[in-house]
Amino acid sequence: MTVVTLTANPSVDRTCEIDALRRGAVLRPLSTRVDAGGKGVNVARALHAAGAPNVAVLPVGGHEGAQLVDLLAAAGLRTRTVPIAGAIRANVTIAEPDGTTTKLNEPGPVLDADEVAALQAALLDEARTASWAVLSGSLPPGCPVDLYARLTVALHAAGVRVALDCDGEVLQAALPAGPDLVKPNRTELAQATGLEVHSAPDAVRAAHALRELGARAVLASLGSRGAVLLDDSGEHHAHAAVDAPRSTVGAGDAALAGFLAAGAHGPDALDVAVAYGAAAVALPGSRMPTPADLRPDAVRRLPVRSQEALS
Repeated sequence: MTVVTLTANPSVDRTCEIDALRRGAVLRPLSTRVDAGGKGVNVARALHAAGAPNVAVLPVGGHEGAQLVDLLAAAGLRTRTVPIAGAIRANVTIAEPDGTTTKLNEPGPVLDADEVAALQAALLDEARTASWAVLSGSLPPGCPVDLYARLTVALHAAGVRVALDCDGEVLQAALPAGPDLVKPNRTELAQATGLEVHSAPDAVRAAHALRELGARAVLASLGSRGAVLLDDSGEHHAHAAVDAPRSTVGAGDAALAGFLAAGAHGPDALDVAVAYGAAAVALPGSRMPTPADLRPDAVRRLPVRSQEALS
């Protein structure tokens, strides 16, 4: 199975680990690292580490774009880049010892109509040999809100399944196109459906609501309570404890990569997704886990109807 990912708003991510976040103070990080960023890029990095064939499609521009290309090349990823006039984002993450992360995300460069068209053409060209396309993350200024919706229709016409990971009006516009999989987090699930999500049953109800809006399957990450899956195999909930959390950045992207690599269907694939998400939380910055980082024995199936509150 080959996966093509689209990251319309990629970034270079700098992560600083500190002892505590104090407003107005001069903070000296305990450590720093720089990673290639953007949700689709993270998915591609995790798939690559798992040995799953994939190609990352993304716009690049400015000094940050050159740095991003160098980071991806050093990691051995296959990419399809689209030159743009503006500079891509440089984001900053501040990570505290308990795993709390504070992010400063730039809006990204303005893309003109020709750049958007070139990005779309590059994705559809690469998708000719793909089984899945991942449309992931925010859209930069200049992109039409319905870009993911139009791409979903075009990809389906080419026989490619679509996994969607976005939020807000971009998600609302794309749902009627019938994405094969939607991967929200708890907050995005609540926002998309207007339902409160305080427990696993709440998440399942909201996932059903997403399916009524057009999603064919829903993989919802619930932070420390793992994830729920609603697809044709039924309703499932799995969880894995993390003894020493370091950063939650990219954990949902890692989970999506694990789910796709494991076949993208049913409870066994959910278990792999949860193992990937938990492994990412235990790693610094937005580093993506390798198979060696996984602890599949730590994954536990949980009752879907448990009323235990989500933390």
